[in-house]
Amino acid sequence: MPMKTLTTTLMLASLLACGIAQAQGPVGATLKKIRDSGSITYGHREASFGFSYLDGGGKPVGYSIDICNRILEAIKAELKMPQIEVKYQNVTSQNRIPLVANGTVDIECGSTTNLVERQQMVAFSPDIFRYNVRMAVRADSGIKGVADLQGKSVVATSGTTSLRLLREADKGKNLEITQLAGKDHTDSFLMVETGRAAAFVLDDILLAGLIANHRSPKDFAIVGEGLRTENQSLMFRKDDPEFKTIVDRVVTGMMKSGEMEKLYNRWFMQPIPPKNVSINYPLNAETRDAFANPSSKGI
Repeated sequence: MPMKTLTTTLMLASLLACGIAQAQGPVGATLKKIRDSGSITYGHREASFGFSYLDGGGKPVGYSIDICNRILEAIKAELKMPQIEVKYQNVTSQNRIPLVANGTVDIECGSTTNLVERQQMVAFSPDIFRYNVRMAVRADSGIKGVADLQGKSVVATSGTTSLRLLREADKGKNLEITQLAGKDHTDSFLMVETGRAAAFVLDDILLAGLIANHRSPKDFAIVGEGLRTENQSLMFRKDDPEFKTIVDRVVTGMMKSGEMEKLYNRWFMQPIPPKNVSINYPLNAETRDAFANPSSKGI
């Protein structure tokens, strides 16, 4: 084949390929993966009650899952694919970031704090909830605040920032505690229930969910000053502007329309599976501000 003809043929092939790609829609890494596989993988938690947990039948449900489902509807419209299979991947506080970063999970529908340091590895949606980090203790423990932990054992779930915040709050006070690590939130809470730990440090709303789902909620209390106001967001791969644009558009739209507040009330103010109990945690002022002024800036 003459060189001129070969060059022309290659150029036409290249243009044709570009045209096909454009006709098929966006080619961002995550959207392309979803389009090519016909599926999306949600990262979910097992016991972040209200946000992301397993119902009585072992199905992932919750506030974060429902938000991800709304994002999925927008992805279907964007890719012109009415059927996209949802696959579920259980994640923990320890492995959630690596599983998102390496492509195993497309979007984590869980209860992850948007920290600036984490933005070096992953990206986040606008905040879907803001909360205070506090402590769960046995109601008869006599513990009212951080100072009462002197000489006691305190647990936090591996992969969370809770104990670091406790140490920062203690600067200059010479608090002596024994630090314990639970493999997940259920394990950490069990340490308080069985007396292995005097306190469990975590997001107050997650503590409220664990207590509400216990067989004897009155045996526990959430105490102490807030160690820090933090923000929960959905998490996905960084450097993927096409995917982030869809996520941000959907989440912001839900906030502006009032849909997000209704969804919040569904999961935190009404009875939920599997035990048909209510977490009974009214929408706080910090989260109302997050809904009024959507941001994924992080802390």
